[in-house]
Amino acid sequence: LRVAVVTTANYFAPRLLGKFSQTYPGINVSLEVTNREHILERMNDNLDDLYLIGKPPESSELEFRPYLSNPMVVVAPKNHALASEKDIPLSVIAREYFIMRERGSGTRISVEDKFAEHNLDLNIRMELGNNESIKQGVTGGLGIAVLSLHTLTSGDRAELTVLDVEGFPISWQWYVGHPRGKRLSLIAKTFIDFMYEEGPLLLPSNIIDTV
Repeated sequence: LRVAVVTTANYFAPRLLGKFSQTYPGINVSLEVTNREHILERMNDNLDDLYLIGKPPESSELEFRPYLSNPMVVVAPKNHALASEKDIPLSVIAREYFIMRERGSGTRISVEDKFAEHNLDLNIRMELGNNESIKQGVTGGLGIAVLSLHTLTSGDRAELTVLDVEGFPISWQWYVGHPRGKRLSLIAKTFIDFMYEEGPLLLPSNIIDTV
């Protein structure tokens, strides 16, 4: 079984595959964790059985179905000036420096779409290639960020806070799919059923309050 997932799913996908391996010890599994651009390349080359992605491309050659909720929240240092504010206008947040994922990432697309809806520009200070680096940048006071709620673990609680911003959390979700017409093996079909049964139970517990 070969599975490729976007980086935000790295917070539960390995545990999901691990539990699957324990349930079906005779099955060999592999997991590729990469960004959205590389996921699309792997789909194009049909390198894996299944793909987990945040925003499927609009293509008649691909078949995706909704999987798990993946809410996007605005994250800032614990001592940020807006940390105690409620219903912060998007126009106010737009003045802040942002630390963003690379162009083409699902998270970035969702944020760009949200600000474009309100005719606002993002004040991007820097781009970083993974969520852990972004969290470190936010902690260091380099800017704020929009991240999947599921990337915020209990260890982040002392240094990060979720801002109460109008229009957030962004209702986002993961999708599971494969090239249309691909004949899925019995193992792949079994894993899809397993994903829907066990996946919700393996999401990280978040003790950082959301709005």
